[in-house]
Amino acid sequence: MSNLITEFKAFVNRGNVVDLAVAVVIGAAFGRVTTSLVNDVVMPPLGLLVAGVDFANIGIVLRDAELYGSVAEAVAAGAPVILIGAFLNTVVNFVIVAFVIFLVVRAYNHMLKRFEKPVEAAELMPEPPTADVRLLTEIRDLLARRAD
Repeated sequence: MSNLITEFKAFVNRGNVVDLAVAVVIGAAFGRVTTSLVNDVVMPPLGLLVAGVDFANIGIVLRDAELYGSVAEAVAAGAPVILIGAFLNTVVNFVIVAFVIFLVVRAYNHMLKRFEKPVEAAELMPEPPTADVRLLTEIRDLLARRAD
């Protein structure tokens, strides 16, 4: 049991676990921000452009559609509804999140390239062999010739 606790402490105290926890918390908060951006900022003008359609109320009531005045009423009553508008909101939300993550990763990669130490041509060339290595190579070659 003590060994298990020790291993757990080592696991939790590793930098990657803490970084992952921070990323999850920030990601969840970022998800709420983008959801609000999509639902409250992007979709209303888009709905206005397409003749005042509220995307949140686009859907198909699967049973007893004539009993409900709107998709929202059917959802509130618990009727089976395919919520096409909610799906569109989610797709737009995903595209925004994916684009922002792309921009962050792109900026990170550019930063890595900027701070990368330039490799000089001298570093790429192997060092010439030392005098000892040259002498041993000559001895090896002479012995190989004698063996033939």
